[in-house]
Amino acid sequence: MPAAVNRLERRKARTRSALIAAGQRFIAEGKLNVPILEITQAADVGMGSFYNHFDSKEELFVAAVDSALESLGDYLDSLGTELDDPAEIFAQSFRIVGRLFRLQPELSRVLIHSGTSLIESGHGLAPRAARDVAAAVNEGRFVVEDIDLAMALVSGSLFGLGRLLLQQPDRDGAQTVDEMTIGVLVALGLPRGEAQALCSKPVPLDAGTSVDIADAGSD
Repeated sequence: MPAAVNRLERRKARTRSALIAAGQRFIAEGKLNVPILEITQAADVGMGSFYNHFDSKEELFVAAVDSALESLGDYLDSLGTELDDPAEIFAQSFRIVGRLFRLQPELSRVLIHSGTSLIESGHGLAPRAARDVAAAVNEGRFVVEDIDLAMALVSGSLFGLGRLLLQQPDRDGAQTVDEMTIGVLVALGLPRGEAQALCSKPVPLDAGTSVDIADAGSD
C-alpha cells in the first residue's frame, strides 16, 4: 500500500510540474490569455488533471512565477555562501541576475512578464534582496530608512535592466549590468568607490551556467 501511495504522489508531482512548466512557457511568450485546454495540451495532461492542482489559470500563473523566482533565489543563495559582507552579497546577486537576462532569456521573460511579482512575491528574489538590504543596513553598509521603498528602487532597476538587455541585444551586457549595479548601490548609500570596487570583482557565473525554468516547479 505505501508503494502505491508513493507512486500516486510521484505521478501527481510530475503532473503539477508539467503544468507549471507549461505555464512558465506561456508567460515567457506573453500569452496570458491562452485557454486552459491549450495549457493542458502543452503539458500533455488531461483537463481534469488541471483542476486537481489549480482552481484557475490565474492560480497556475502565480504558481509558475513563484516557482521560477524561488528556483532562481535558491541558485543565488548557493553562490553567496562564502561571502560575509551583506553589501557584497547583494551586489553579487544583482550582477548575476542581470547577466542571466542574456544567458537565460526564457527565464528573463518570465521575470519581466511577472510585473509586480518581482516586488510583491513572498518567494524568490524579493525576500532575499530585502534580507540582504536589511543586513547591510544593520552593519552600516547601506543607508536606508525605508526597506520597502528601497525594494521598489531595486525591483524597478532590475525590471528596467532586463527590458533594456532583451531589447538591445548588441549592448555590452556585463558592462551594462555592472553600471546599473553601481547606481543601485550608490542609491542605497554605499560610496561610489566601494560600489565600483564590488562590481570589479569576478562573478561566479560562466556561459555554461544553466537555470532551467522548465525544472523550476519540480518540487
